[in-house]
Amino acid sequence: MAKQLDYHTIREIFARFHAAEPEPKGELEHVNAFTLVVAVALSAQATDAGVNKATRGLFAVADTPEKMLALGEEGVIEHIKTIGLYRNKAKNVIKLSRILVEEHGGTVPCSRAALQALPGVGRKTANVVLNMWWRYPAQAVDTHIFRVGNRTGIAPGRDVVAVERAIEDNVPVDYMLHAHHWLILHGRYTCVARKPKCAACLIRDLCTFEDKTE
Repeated sequence: MAKQLDYHTIREIFARFHAAEPEPKGELEHVNAFTLVVAVALSAQATDAGVNKATRGLFAVADTPEKMLALGEEGVIEHIKTIGLYRNKAKNVIKLSRILVEEHGGTVPCSRAALQALPGVGRKTANVVLNMWWRYPAQAVDTHIFRVGNRTGIAPGRDVVAVERAIEDNVPVDYMLHAHHWLILHGRYTCVARKPKCAACLIRDLCTFEDKTE
């Protein structure tokens, strides 16, 4: 595990990320808080592109919990069967839609605990929704962020919660809102798992990763 980088190095890293992409966006398509919750829940063990392809038709007919319940589990399956674990995911979508209608008046709650109480919604999903919809600086740590945080020294940690805490503790607050998007995009397109593209990396000279590629 890399040593934690110092404040000034981390500030320079995020200044470069900001200069390259001032307003990074999540890649999951959605039209409201409900469709964002569903899209993120469906994205577990699936690509964003695959989820978007499946949800365009789904959200065209069911963009509220009430409409999703009317569509029913089999109707959801018909739209998402190209996504891995689609049967279990469809079951969770219907369950969370019912909870939203019965316990929250059809409105998506905006606390991490209330979001995590929904079927199929874990801490990462809750943090994505809090960040992307309510613009709260929550850090959704996925495999990309976990890898980048530990490789570079930006946010080393032995598990995702430790990496989340390291981001919150060490990234300057003026970069916190978009921090997880910059890190996800960096991990998805540059600091990839098997052969990182170090020659094209914006932060190569600041990164502590020893096995840099040419």
